[in-house]
Order: sequence, then structure tokens, then C-alpha cells
Amino acid sequence: MVARGQDSAPMEPYNAATRAVVSWLGVLLGISSINHGVLEMMQGNAPTPGSFVKALGPGHSWTLWVHGGEPAFTLLPNFLLTGILATVMGILLIIWSTKFIDRRGGATIFLLLSIASFLAGGGQAQVLLFTLNWAAATRIRANLGFWHWIIPAPLRRTLSGAWRPVLIAVGILFLAALEIATFGYFPGLPNDTQALTRILWRIAAAMIVAVLLAMLAGFAHDIEVSAEDPRLHP
Repeated sequence: MVARGQDSAPMEPYNAATRAVVSWLGVLLGISSINHGVLEMMQGNAPTPGSFVKALGPGHSWTLWVHGGEPAFTLLPNFLLTGILATVMGILLIIWSTKFIDRRGGATIFLLLSIASFLAGGGQAQVLLFTLNWAAATRIRANLGFWHWIIPAPLRRTLSGAWRPVLIAVGILFLAALEIATFGYFPGLPNDTQALTRILWRIAAAMIVAVLLAMLAGFAHDIEVSAEDPRLHP
């Protein structure tokens, strides 16, 4: 009788699809921080011109951005130190996102690591993404009742089956933007930095939409799964 009562007791929510979405985006943010860090280290043991810097230095023949690029913010007045710390923060973000983000306080630690990455030259464009990812990470072990109420059932069922493809699209868009911002290469496009800039903005907009859609799809999938498991309900 005791065992039966234990089996029927409500389980703590654990939203596996949400966890996967958050982990994947955390890994991408870590890769971006490492990318910025490597580019900053390539500028050597030199002073920064201020807190706002270009992680990609000017004068490289392997990139179309001959005047440099990849804006970043740093509290460290040295490119080499900034790059080392941004790289370390990126590695920690990847480790934390894949191994520990679903633990108690995991979302908070992720946010602190992301802020540290930003302050150490890990890139400015990531601020919105890591803020959204932190907010989604707080839902890994939370009841999704609000989203159950706000997402209509037909849409929820459609989104539930789409979270993996949308997450793949997020990765493709993110890595494409990172490649263009670093090397300036886009298939079939001539060496036109103005055109590349327009493409980057469009990819960035599409990526934000895809990130939001992936998070909603993850929520929808977890809601559908919990609806099929009576142990997740009182």
C-alpha cells in the first residue's frame, strides 16, 4: 500500500524539451564567446582603446571585414587578457549548459556566467539571447500552467512536434551569422560589406524569431507530455 501511494504521488515537474532548448542555446552562446575571445587574443598583448572594442582586429587578409568587426564590451584594458577570459567564460558556459543548467540554481549560475562573458569581451549581441535563455531556464523545473493557458491546444499540438526542427534552425542561423560576422563570406555574394551587413541583420531577426519559437515549442511539448503522465498532476 505504501509503495502504491508513493507511485501515485505527484512528481516534481521536469521539462525535458525546455531543458534541451536551453542547453543548445547555451552551447551556441558559449561558442560565440570563445569566437570573440580567440579574435581578441589574436590582437596580442595590446591595450584596448576603451571599454567598447572590436574583437576582430583590422588588417586580416582572411576576412572581408578589413576594418575589423565583432563589437564587444570589456572591463579589462588589454586585448590578450580580455580574450583569455572571454574564452574561459565560453568554455564554462558550454559545460554548465550541457551538464548543470537543470540543477537547483542552474539558471542563476548561467545568467552570472553570461554576464561575466559579456563584461569580458564575449560579445554585445548575445545580451538579448542569454536573457531570453535564462528566462526559459527558470522553467525547466517549473509548472507550465501559464503557457498551458496561453497557447491554444491545436497550436500546442503543432508546436509540440516542431521543437526539434526549429531548434536545428536556430543553430544554423546562429552559426551562419557567426561565420559571416567573422569571415564575411556568403555564397554567391560579391565582396560587398554593406550587403553583408543587411544580411546579418536579417539573419539576426530571423534567429530571434526562431529562438522564441523554439522556446514556445519546447514548452508546448513538455505540456503535452505532462498531460499524458498522471504522476505529474496532483
